[in-house]
Amino acid sequence: MSTPPFPGPDLPSAGPRPGPSTAAEHGAAPAAGAAPPPGCPAHAAGAAPLYGPEASADPTGLYERLRAEHGAIAPVLLEGGVPAWLLLGYDEILQVARNPRRFARDTRLWRDWREGRIPEDSPLAPVLAWRPDCISQDGREHRRLRGAVKDSLERFDRRAIRRAVHRRAHQLVDAFAGAGRAELVGQFALSLPMMVLTDLYGLPEEEGARLVTASRQLVGGTRKALEADRHIHEILGRLVAAKHLAPGPDLASWLIEHEAALSDDEVRQHLRLVLVLAHEATTNLMVNTLRMVLTDPRFRGTLNGGQMTLPAAVEQILWDEPPLTVLPARFPRYDMEIAGREVREGDLLLLGLAAGNADPATGRTTGQEMHGNRSHLSFNSGPHECPGQDIGRAVTGSGIDTLIARLPDLRLAVPEEELTWTSSSWSRRLDALPVRFTPRHDRNPFARTPAGGSRPGTGPAARSEAPAGVAGAAGAACTEPGRGPAGLWRRLRGRVRTG
Repeated sequence: MSTPPFPGPDLPSAGPRPGPSTAAEHGAAPAAGAAPPPGCPAHAAGAAPLYGPEASADPTGLYERLRAEHGAIAPVLLEGGVPAWLLLGYDEILQVARNPRRFARDTRLWRDWREGRIPEDSPLAPVLAWRPDCISQDGREHRRLRGAVKDSLERFDRRAIRRAVHRRAHQLVDAFAGAGRAELVGQFALSLPMMVLTDLYGLPEEEGARLVTASRQLVGGTRKALEADRHIHEILGRLVAAKHLAPGPDLASWLIEHEAALSDDEVRQHLRLVLVLAHEATTNLMVNTLRMVLTDPRFRGTLNGGQMTLPAAVEQILWDEPPLTVLPARFPRYDMEIAGREVREGDLLLLGLAAGNADPATGRTTGQEMHGNRSHLSFNSGPHECPGQDIGRAVTGSGIDTLIARLPDLRLAVPEEELTWTSSSWSRRLDALPVRFTPRHDRNPFARTPAGGSRPGTGPAARSEAPAGVAGAAGAACTEPGRGPAGLWRRLRGRVRTG
């Protein structure tokens, strides 16, 4: 085997070398090389794959089985049969996430990479590879890089972001509103977050569709992941070069000019990081919330005085169905015991966000209403907590708000039990969400907005204090003539605003 793509911590690296993806698809055997050392998760009895039929059909049942068999930490397998430890306990996840002195984020410490048991072209590389970005670092370097990302994201006017979401959502609804039916994963939820991201990045609009496909392939863990990653890097590399020549009010330009003095490679890596994580997480959050809106009587009852508002539905989904079910990765800096298990220096630890949110030790059961409680793990915790979570909430809430405003009688077109999911090691995706509604030909209030209009970052930075997901200042609501009792939609929107 050739040298693994991760050098030791004292050597610089930009991740795996480019080359054709020849790794096997899901379920392939681990790479040839030195045998896993005794005590690693590969030798633990009952190691379960985090992908495939069981993980797709019933992830909650899988986590419950692992918890019953192993406790708060369980041996699992990633795509390609790669061994890891999955943290299932809420307290154990917080302990690992909040203690970088004991648990490093630097993937170059992963013993299986160092000792040649993972091939260079592993489909896990785009997710687990060390890169010069903030999630691959600890300490001072992490603070420098994360500070640049956080400061740049905070420069966006939150009200302007919501206006951009409404405008883009109306464009998508226009394409199917007259048909009376749609498939909301492919026709809405996959496209909307990436359309907004192209606005925030200052990217040409036509790049959006290509980036949607590449982003999903990268996180999916198949042999297409490396090719997709290279494609994303090419697009973002061209963007960075263009912004040096013509900067604008966008994330790429602000990262370039930040006082942290990021190199062009660091700028590109962070644009990639935000793009891939934001698209995957926001798409899944939007799809899962839409399914809840369409099927859960607690939300549908809002029309007639129920208690579940849209912001509350978003938070409930963050508890019950985190958009990223498993988060990589931490590495023990020395041999230690976690929840009665002996783990070794350099073992791969995964944060089981979905399992932790449902940990019985917290006194909570899955589905239990958590009004106003944001102590879930869905955005991580500690130094690496997601800095853009409020933007994700805003895109999800405002997008769904616009969709329901345009199509108020939206309903599921198939029985709920016929919906299917596909899982990778990192997320569980609803395959399709077919819906029906009365065909509409209402005027799009943004129809006259010129293509490539003002970006959501223009003007001074201004963080909206309205609840995330609120329609707010965008003024994008469509009145619906002949829609039933007068003012019904206005009353619902009032509840959404105050929820």
